Amino acid sequence: MEGASGISHRTVEVNGIRMHVAEKGEGPAVLLLHGFPELWYSWRHQIAGLAARGYRAIAPDLRGYGDTDAPPDVASYTICHLVGDLVALLDALSLSQVFVVGHDWGAFVAWHLCLFRPDRVKALVNLSVAFMPRKPAAKPLDDFRALYGDDLYISRFQEPGAAEAEFARLGTATVLRKFFTYRNPGPIFIPKDGWGSPNEHITLPSWLSEEDINYFKSKFEKSGFTGPINYYRCFDLNWELAAPWTGAQIKVPAKFIIGDLDLTYHFPRMQDYIHKGGFKKDVPFLQEVVVMEGVAHFINQEKAQEITDHIYDFIQKF
Repeated sequence: MEGASGISHRTVEVNGIRMHVAEKGEGPAVLLLHGFPELWYSWRHQIAGLAARGYRAIAPDLRGYGDTDAPPDVASYTICHLVGDLVALLDALSLSQVFVVGHDWGAFVAWHLCLFRPDRVKALVNLSVAFMPRKPAAKPLDDFRALYGDDLYISRFQEPGAAEAEFARLGTATVLRKFFTYRNPGPIFIPKDGWGSPNEHITLPSWLSEEDINYFKSKFEKSGFTGPINYYRCFDLNWELAAPWTGAQIKVPAKFIIGDLDLTYHFPRMQDYIHKGGFKKDVPFLQEVVVMEGVAHFINQEKAQEITDHIYDFIQKF
């Protein structure tokens, strides 16, 4: 089925689930992996831009999101499932190798796709979330709690049903507005007594329309937030599963882009890691790091044209 934008939509059977995929264009394939709380739709601008430049843009709704199946079990959202979904998608589309672009959780999944199956990735452009090497001595959730306490959104997401109940109280549109408009370079805290009022007035930025919010809202009201939040509930399980890859390097040509107002750029030690050799040691073929000034977390939507240009400038070398 094709919409007015020329984007075609289909459902593909992968790894035991049905995955919704949006596609446009012909040429070398570029797999676009969205983050939280997003959808294939977060790449709408890049899909058009890459298709116009002779690429085939492929943007799935990841497991748990939008029109893709959302298995009920928390343990169905590990990094092995998420990477497995993408390998199965590439197989279903008969693509032996693709360019990969990830943002937020999509970037986390993309790093692991490169770690587990570098043979399937020509080159990688990741946004907002740098590679995070496994620390054998510390489980991630213990780390997050030690740094930020129990009100950090990641900690608050752990209790089954609690975040979902708070999001239901606030209403889907308010939750989406709060995330998309977040520009404080510090962490997101969700206090036990609530994350504000459902009647809060939140002005949208120029890069996000009411129509955009309504599209996201329609999908999250249908599929809910449990699948997406389950990614966070698998942090420690992922840490256990990734033990065989402790110390392994990402051996794929890579480019990394982040906004200087992105909350992830202000995690403790993150800027030192990105700029002082740690990142390059773990990702030896890291060719470019771009820090965009005055830009927050949802960089592919906020700076749509620039991000499309950055992606194209890198992948056209291969």
